Amino acid sequence: MAETAQRIARLEPPRRPERMIELDAMHAVGDAARPLSPAERLLQITGVRRLIVVVVLCLLWQLYAMWLNNNLLFPTLGETIEALYDAVVNGPLVQRTLTSLQILLMGYALGLAIAGIFTTLAITTRVGTDFLSTLTAMFNPLPAIALLPLALLWFGLGAKSLVFVIIHSVLWAVALNTHSGFTSVSPTLRMAGQNCGLRGISYVAFLLVPAAFPSILTGLKIGWAFAWRTLIAAELVFGVSSRSGGLGWFIFENRNQLEIPSVFAGLLTVIMIGLVVESVIFRSIENVTIRRWGMQS
Repeated sequence: MAETAQRIARLEPPRRPERMIELDAMHAVGDAARPLSPAERLLQITGVRRLIVVVVLCLLWQLYAMWLNNNLLFPTLGETIEALYDAVVNGPLVQRTLTSLQILLMGYALGLAIAGIFTTLAITTRVGTDFLSTLTAMFNPLPAIALLPLALLWFGLGAKSLVFVIIHSVLWAVALNTHSGFTSVSPTLRMAGQNCGLRGISYVAFLLVPAAFPSILTGLKIGWAFAWRTLIAAELVFGVSSRSGGLGWFIFENRNQLEIPSVFAGLLTVIMIGLVVESVIFRSIENVTIRRWGMQS
């Protein structure tokens, strides 16, 4: 027995003696073991982090402009803000911005309506699917600004031409993302809706739209960005045709007069409007829909 026990002992691997180490809370490893500092809690807020990014960009802008020392090429942030204030208080910037936004909203709304019709037909009939896929493949790669000559021939100088190119820029992006969201809805959810008697418009409105809303919202954002860029580019070409001209024409007009701080003021206005739409309007829609429904963290 003794020899057997000795053989078994020789076969077993050596064991390291156990040690218990107690960690002090002040010297613990990992963020979960200590409370966050006020600065770390502040950095947890998304708005604060974005504000820091904006402040850093503004600081770099100011430093580079001061180093370049040529306001005809790159004005300082102070000169741009001064020109922006003067254009808002004494100049036509507010009226030009309202003119652009009015045309933009008109084209954006019409583009969304047409995209809704196309995607509804595509999701309910096979012919509609073929129709939408064919048109999307043909016209989605076509830049909206390339249709400006045709818009001038068909609608003449005026707001109708701008609305036409905006509809083109919005329609295909929104329709493509919406249809992609509809097709990604699970077959189980589709059959459940059909068993509940949902057909046609009710099937799309009460089942597909809520289930595919993340993709739809992405399409709305992309369509907005395309529409805003197309409008500014179109107004740079023939923006004065829309009565008093829009924001793009304000930029082009000041460029011809070598009022470069005013040009940067117009560009800053374009950026600020884009930030407001993205950070306020679309973020609010996202918070009350897909985040509230638990579809996005």
